[in-house]
Amino acid sequence: MDRPNIPLNALRAFEAAARHLTLSKAAVELCVTQAALSHQIRNLEDRLGVRLFRRVPRGLVLTQEGAALAPVVTSSLDAMATTLDRFSGGRYHEALHVGVVATFATGWLIPRLAGFEAAHPEVDLRIFANNNRVSIPGEGLDLAIRFGDGSWHGLQAERIFDAPLTPMCAADRAQAIASPADLHHQPLLRSYRSSEWERWFEGMGLPCPPLRGPMLDSSIALAQMASQGQGVALLPAALLTHWTETGRLVTVFDHSIDAGAYWLTRLQSRPETSGMRSFREWLHQELRDQQAGII
Repeated sequence: MDRPNIPLNALRAFEAAARHLTLSKAAVELCVTQAALSHQIRNLEDRLGVRLFRRVPRGLVLTQEGAALAPVVTSSLDAMATTLDRFSGGRYHEALHVGVVATFATGWLIPRLAGFEAAHPEVDLRIFANNNRVSIPGEGLDLAIRFGDGSWHGLQAERIFDAPLTPMCAADRAQAIASPADLHHQPLLRSYRSSEWERWFEGMGLPCPPLRGPMLDSSIALAQMASQGQGVALLPAALLTHWTETGRLVTVFDHSIDAGAYWLTRLQSRPETSGMRSFREWLHQELRDQQAGII
């Protein structure tokens, strides 16, 4: 069917009747008479050459053909309504839901959000911080920034930020650490990635001491514990510059390990919207500017 010949009014009448399964309620919703609504539906049925409803004593029942058409029309009208709702004040607005692992959110993204808002007022950005365990479809997200190796089933991933892990602690505790071997006598704070300390000591040519104490699933929580003098943690120093600039944390040794990177991810099955593209391009530009020393 050619698009100029799509009977939009008749389809609206059919969709409302299919939801309510009574002509009276559908007519009230569309602010038309019941007779006018019935006429629109009859015209649609004549045009398609099928019956879409059967009348029963308590209202309407969809025929097999009507049941096949109803969800398609409802989805199409909802999509149009959602898009039209994004126009306000003479400008198109798109709500963009982005899940972000908390370390990246607080250490890099949040201080730069004002720049994104100024550059893209048409995007209503909504940030949802998490601990790196996130389901894009389950949580209704458009994008997610997460830490790992970039291999997630069903997701398209773009590497955006490398953040090697380095031993960090409070300045007072650091005074007692002169060599890597001194870490054997310090409480070593653990993340849920249990092999990190083993890999770090292996790179220094030393055995890893027994690890005890609570295991945390957040680098921010580990940084908080370390800053309070509770031990030494392997942390992404590149995302904790505010902590080091204010003296809350210091880097103990330069040796670091690569435990993964931060990636911008989205569903492979989801087409990229203009808002998603704007955020992705802005993110990469900010990172390029940072590497060039502009910001």
